[in-house]
Amino acid sequence: MTDLFIELIKEHGYIILFIWSILEGEMGLIMGGLLSHTGDMSLPIAIFVAGLGGFAGDQIYFYIGRFNKKSIHKKMRKQRRKFAVAHILLKNHGWPIIFFQRYMYGLRTIIPISIGVTRYSAKKFAFINLLSAWVWAAITITPAYILGEKILEVLDYAHEHWYYAIPVAIIFAGSIWYTFHTIEKNILKKRTHENRNK
Repeated sequence: MTDLFIELIKEHGYIILFIWSILEGEMGLIMGGLLSHTGDMSLPIAIFVAGLGGFAGDQIYFYIGRFNKKSIHKKMRKQRRKFAVAHILLKNHGWPIIFFQRYMYGLRTIIPISIGVTRYSAKKFAFINLLSAWVWAAITITPAYILGEKILEVLDYAHEHWYYAIPVAIIFAGSIWYTFHTIEKNILKKRTHENRNK
């Protein structure tokens, strides 16, 4: 199964990378960096394709918000907290939030959707989104390309010693979730405090 997956990636690598990037998957970009390291992909083309995929993904989320406002407002009731955080961040920081939202776990899809619901310029969003997507692709793929040999050694070790790799992955994912969950709470707490003092 693993060999089949590797063959599929080698044969249809750029298509898979594009689709994976639409879904905002850093693992896909790291795979693109490793394949560039092994010579199965071109590094500049991998960055270009991944950037286009990331751009397309956020454009889809933006227009979901723009053209489905009624259903989005219903969804806001279930994820009120995340939408509130997204609106606070956009209001307080403006366009840099569009640029950096790809690195904000838990808000990566919420932010483009919530911006789509507002009257924010679609052209301005698309321009910032495209630049952000190519930067995101470059700073994720390039280190994987440079450190390819070391990463492959770690992957081989993890494959052989999966009983170590699984708890480490769970702890790492849990730490990321806890960090961003705490940041969300602090943003909302600060906003509530400001509103009370008005």
